[in-house]
Amino acid sequence: MHLLALGFGTGLVPKLPGTAGTLVGVLLFIPIQHLPWPYYGVVTVLMFLAGIWICGRTAVYLGVPDHPGIVWDEIVGYLITMIAAPAGWEWILLGFSLFRMFDIRKPWPINWIDKRVHGGFGIMADDALAAVYSLISLQFIVYLLES
Repeated sequence: MHLLALGFGTGLVPKLPGTAGTLVGVLLFIPIQHLPWPYYGVVTVLMFLAGIWICGRTAVYLGVPDHPGIVWDEIVGYLITMIAAPAGWEWILLGFSLFRMFDIRKPWPINWIDKRVHGGFGIMADDALAAVYSLISLQFIVYLLES
């Protein structure tokens, strides 16, 4: 469980653990990106729900409410970002960049959730919302470029 929360160890890198964790999300996305939408959605939802428990338990174990080494939320956030993304490395990189931007900058209400919602759900929720912002932005860019 802690291994998952810490992104298979990537959350322990001394600099930018969230970015390292998001790279794990990219590596997980590559083999599942061609799943039919319902299966991709189920995998992502199950990972989010499991993350509430995984991240919550690891935070309690570490004694820190949202330890920077907990990156399961970044992994799942990236997968949310990439829902219905077109195939291609340019989209993988754009999704990565958008997600990191929203996760780091935390525009409202992401920052509100980050400060006021606690436990495993709080750890997962702010990144999930950053991912929704990223998903909308990515799909808007796709729309602009394909129309």
